Amino acid sequence: MTPHFENAESYDRFMGRFSAPLAKRFVEAIAPTDGDLALDVGCGPGALTKELIDALGAGQVSAVDPSEPFVSAARSRFPGADIQIARAESLPYPDDTFDLTLSQLVIHFIADPVVAIREMARVTRRGGRIAANVWDFKGSRGPLGVFQQAALDLDPAASVSEITRGTGEGDMLEMVTRAGLTDVTTGELTVDITFPTFAEWWDPFTLGIGPAGAYVVALEPDRRAELERHARTLLPAIPFTIDATAWTVIGRTPR
Repeated sequence: MTPHFENAESYDRFMGRFSAPLAKRFVEAIAPTDGDLALDVGCGPGALTKELIDALGAGQVSAVDPSEPFVSAARSRFPGADIQIARAESLPYPDDTFDLTLSQLVIHFIADPVVAIREMARVTRRGGRIAANVWDFKGSRGPLGVFQQAALDLDPAASVSEITRGTGEGDMLEMVTRAGLTDVTTGELTVDITFPTFAEWWDPFTLGIGPAGAYVVALEPDRRAELERHARTLLPAIPFTIDATAWTVIGRTPR
């Protein structure tokens, strides 16, 4: 089976269950002001885009992503917003366009995040805010900890780890400082997701999303069943709650 990395519906079931509530808390923490023009960099299917639209209105929100399937999904979900195919390192907007430029769960995927942050600063007005978050994968506080433990217990060589570069405490602070942002503040946001059944937690791992999903769909049926059984033993009785924590950083472009 070929893993699906850019199927919007599958992504929503797998990571969206965590990224959607994270986006809501992220926007609440930033508290956009009425009239702000906002840009979502690396929007994916639109978890953060939705929260920005709810706060500001579709006409005030733009978004970009390099994935055509994700952009198509976001455009269909948010027809009033400006959503374009673009990479974070080369944004299709003039200098000083936005009041607020955000990036959720993306910075650590970018080959040169400092270049991307500088590009985000370029399209943000002087004194405007730039904010980003990443799961704390380096500290093992991301949303996939129990699954990764189960897989590694059975197969110490299992390729189930997400990218940890740039996901540790202080990593984003270093990036935005190197990029020249000022008035920088850091923090963390935690979301708590309750699963009423084991299947609601487990089934999205079989969709082939990311390293975890790719690992599951490549397993032979008996080994997949063994992994499922072991994961059950590591989780509390249903209903159970999974916590996931993200590092956040907010800075301003130089005035």
